[in-house]
Amino acid sequence: MGDESNRKSDPPPSQIVIARDEYPDELPIVALPERPVFPKVMVPVALESEDLKRLIKDVTKSSHRLVGLVLERTRDGGPSSGAPRSGPVDGEVYEVGVVAEVINVSTTDGEVTAVLSALDRMRIVRVVRQTPYMVAEVEYLQDKGAPSDELKAYTLAVINSIKELVTQNPLYKEQLSLLLSEGNLEEPGMLGDMAAFLTSAEPEALQGVLETLDVRRRLEKVLGLLKRELEIARLQSKIRDRIEERINEQQREFFLREQLKAIKQELGIEKEGKEAELDEFMARLETRSPTVEAKARIDDEMNKLRMLETSGSEYALTRNYLDWLTVLPWGVGSSGDVDLASARRVLDREHYGLSDVKERILEFIAEGILRGDFGGSIICLAGPPGVGKTSIGRSIAECLGRQFYRFSLGGMRDEAEIKGHRRTYIGAMPGKFLQALRVCETNNPVIMLDEIDKINASYQGDPAAALLEVLDPEQNRDFLDHYLDVRFDLSKVLFVCTANRLDTVPGPLLDRMEVIQLSGYLLEEKLEIARRFLLPKAVRNLKQKRSLISISRPAMRALVDGYAREAGLRNLEHQIKKIVRKCAVKIVEGKVDKVAIGAVQVEELLGPPLFTNESLFDEPRPGVVMGLAWTSMGGDTLFIEAKGVLSKGAAFKQTGQLGEVMIESSEIAYTYVRALCREEQCGYFDERFVHLHVPAGAVPKDGPSAGITMATALYTLAHGVAPKAHLAMTGELNLSGLVMPVGGIKEKLIAAKRAGAKEVILPKGNQPDFQQLPRSVRKGQKVHFVETFAEVLRLCIGREAVRLARRKRTAAPKSTSQPRA
Repeated sequence: MGDESNRKSDPPPSQIVIARDEYPDELPIVALPERPVFPKVMVPVALESEDLKRLIKDVTKSSHRLVGLVLERTRDGGPSSGAPRSGPVDGEVYEVGVVAEVINVSTTDGEVTAVLSALDRMRIVRVVRQTPYMVAEVEYLQDKGAPSDELKAYTLAVINSIKELVTQNPLYKEQLSLLLSEGNLEEPGMLGDMAAFLTSAEPEALQGVLETLDVRRRLEKVLGLLKRELEIARLQSKIRDRIEERINEQQREFFLREQLKAIKQELGIEKEGKEAELDEFMARLETRSPTVEAKARIDDEMNKLRMLETSGSEYALTRNYLDWLTVLPWGVGSSGDVDLASARRVLDREHYGLSDVKERILEFIAEGILRGDFGGSIICLAGPPGVGKTSIGRSIAECLGRQFYRFSLGGMRDEAEIKGHRRTYIGAMPGKFLQALRVCETNNPVIMLDEIDKINASYQGDPAAALLEVLDPEQNRDFLDHYLDVRFDLSKVLFVCTANRLDTVPGPLLDRMEVIQLSGYLLEEKLEIARRFLLPKAVRNLKQKRSLISISRPAMRALVDGYAREAGLRNLEHQIKKIVRKCAVKIVEGKVDKVAIGAVQVEELLGPPLFTNESLFDEPRPGVVMGLAWTSMGGDTLFIEAKGVLSKGAAFKQTGQLGEVMIESSEIAYTYVRALCREEQCGYFDERFVHLHVPAGAVPKDGPSAGITMATALYTLAHGVAPKAHLAMTGELNLSGLVMPVGGIKEKLIAAKRAGAKEVILPKGNQPDFQQLPRSVRKGQKVHFVETFAEVLRLCIGREAVRLARRKRTAAPKSTSQPRA
């Protein structure tokens, strides 16, 4: 060894250490897993392995009681993270470490711990043996470097950094006091070791400080570690201050709230949560008059709520149930004065046309005024889409001065939507009717049941059957909701239902309703509605003046006749909006300031018309007759066509997606006309395959009102006579030749008027229905009432035309050039 190994180190005043010249040449080695130990530092070492316990035991029996402490390497070259051990293979530990004296060995709860005091640096020269523990030949190292101003400057910098570190984190002060008891910080080398030991640097960085013998360079490395430690300490301080500030703010807010709550309780301003809710429920009952049954249930639930803890699940269920019991309008109703004249003004202001519907509503209101009660009635507004059913229901509520609530029944499958869910289910709630009463806050609102013809039954129940109790005036005064489980009086509610078609509404449900039919609008009515309501509404949506866009009357007529012939107004409104949008583009682009639409511009803006006047009116031909039909969309016209082809025998076929009833009507018409032709000695059907077709084959059709139309088409085909132009007809035919009455007369007449028919043939049995129609529907057409098919033929083609056609057919030679089926 060199000279530095022969020099002695100065022992600290509180401890007598072995002189350097008395250090042994060989030392047992203990490998430390986490971080190196610096001289003049006392550390505890847990003795977990048997080899390590044996090593310490042998050392304590020796005269010098010294061991070597070195940092253990991992396989990747870094420090290990396991427990201290003895006897690692050569190369698994760093060469430079410290020599330490075993001060004490103690056992606590079965765990053996040795307290070691590090003395000086040492370096492993070579490994003497590995078993039973590692023993190595070592040399002892000494600090290098003479005192200088630069060294003094580094020393002061390290001391200042330590002071600043102590101010940032008080924990460093305790560690520093412990280290001062072990060594003297006035020595620069020892100062560097103590400062490095204070930091939480990486083991490799600390090992680099331990291996640096030059004191100036050691202090330089330590100073870098201290600066990094200061940054970490400052960051920790900021985080700590931020968390403490947040906690202090929360604590301050909590204390203030508690003080405020205590002050309010003292003054009687506020009570605890449960008491406040109970007071709220009691306050609601002061403005309501629940039934005896409901009052008893409310009292029971309140007593139950007082006994429950607010944190329990039963508390929330009981509280929600009490909320519903006390919020319903028990005995609370609208008491507005109803005036028939003001009701008429409301209906005329909101709706143009529909005079028969408005008259029926005024009759209902007048009856209620005399009776003093409007409840117990169920009105059903039936008609095609877009004729104003929902808006009429809203106008009824306005006329009566009542709240209005609407919900749709379309697609409803679960009867719990009507009668509520039982409280045993999670998320249970009352049915739609009690929800409506809660929103309206009165027990006599106008409730609209929209799309009542589209209710569906499923495995969850039949909502239509559940509605029977609701819509029956004799039963709904004791309506029992499954959730509420207390009877509530719905007899004061005015129910208004809407439907597109009545054949899908269950019979028992339909019996409880007063049906008001809305057939649709005439061309003149649509023109006025578009001018008064639809066009101003579309321009108003642009937030511009009404005069910005105008449509002339001829243009509006072309719009209605060519693009919106349906019974309702929705398509007409869509077309007007489309025109307004196109005009808005021109205005925004700066091309025009105002837009005036004429008849010519309508086709330019909307494209070719969707509907055109049928050319069959102008050129009638045998086998083609216009019939009238009723659909859920309103009345419609059908051109029924018949064609015959020579064949070996008689045959008959129908096409056009006809339903069973229309197929039966066509077969009756074929049989009757064929028999009639036999009587007239016309054998047209005996050698021909006859094909009857109803156009628009993609649309399913059915109904009993096309019998005389089919028979007329077959008869004119057989005799080669064209029917009268601009003539439409409807009626059912039986095998005796009698014309039977049909339904939907108003809708069919409106459809005939839209199509331009000037004459209409109706069954004699429908004459009373025709007389009840508004004058606006009856005027403008010549209507004929017939009882037999002979009358139909006389009006359609005339008897002279039949005789002439028969003579021509008899005189004409038979042609064999016609195709055969």
